[in-house]
Amino acid sequence: MATIKDLSLRCGVSVSTVSKALNGYQDISESTREIVIKAANEIGYFPDANARALKMKKTYNIGVLFSTLSNHGLRNEYFAHILASFKERAAKRGYDITFIEHNIGNRKMTYLEHCRYRNFDGVFIACAEFSDSEVLELVNSDYPVVTIDHAFNEAISVLSDNVEGMKQLIQYIIDQGHTKIAYIHGTKSSVTHNRLVSFNNVLKENGISIPDEYFVEGIYRSAESAEELALRLLELPDPPTCIVAPDDYAALGVMNTARRLGLKIPDDISIAGYDGISVSQALEPKLTTIKQDTDKIGAEAAKQLINLIESPMTTSLDNIYLKVQLVKGGSVRNLKEM
Repeated sequence: MATIKDLSLRCGVSVSTVSKALNGYQDISESTREIVIKAANEIGYFPDANARALKMKKTYNIGVLFSTLSNHGLRNEYFAHILASFKERAAKRGYDITFIEHNIGNRKMTYLEHCRYRNFDGVFIACAEFSDSEVLELVNSDYPVVTIDHAFNEAISVLSDNVEGMKQLIQYIIDQGHTKIAYIHGTKSSVTHNRLVSFNNVLKENGISIPDEYFVEGIYRSAESAEELALRLLELPDPPTCIVAPDDYAALGVMNTARRLGLKIPDDISIAGYDGISVSQALEPKLTTIKQDTDKIGAEAAKQLINLIESPMTTSLDNIYLKVQLVKGGSVRNLKEM
């Protein structure tokens, strides 16, 4: 069996440098780290996980909380990209990931109890009901925590710039001549709040007011919920000319309802989404949406969480906002050309 000394001789560096490279220390250059990892793979060297945990006082295991009522689950493209990117970046720093569950065998436990049972070094909350008491218990525990799509004072939050994203989207819709714009927004959260504030501010800046009936609360990434709410909006005595969905999956539901009613998109009704998943651009017409950089969200979440684990006194609990991009698509009609 290959040893760490064999690996140091092969790479021409000290045992200490090899150890630091394998354990994700930041004072080792990426080129050195890559050389060490490549050589380790070639000679079949694997560090002893138990010995490393005892020496470093860490398990090099991160808990991932992914709890969703959506039938898509891990097949949801938005989260799949985020989790894949998170895992890839964590692996480069020497960390494994384990999903947090409610049960170990036949024993039921809370999220926090599972984290303690597994002795995680930190926790990534990728998807959850953020107001749930067990989630709050976890966030308020002594574990380093990073979240996405929701801001907590006790954790680092990685967020797309939802204010700017909604501003770009609604201003584009207005520039196309729409003033009767309905918004199916998601359930209560910091993301929903910021998008609603931005939505209303853009309308105000353009001197547009819309009836209360144009605001309806839906469920993020639920096409079924969006179908029902779209029907309610389209059956109003004065229906909107454009419906903005909380995300691209929900936008698919709005499209389904429109087509069942015999409406053409965008000739009879305009529709916009949010997220920029690939399927939104495979539709006919392509969906007008805001593209979030899911790969960057996952990578940044991993980077921040590992920094918080390894250097807690020099890593602040900040909200980190990532840029978004307007995808014009073809699902919003230009009413000025009528």
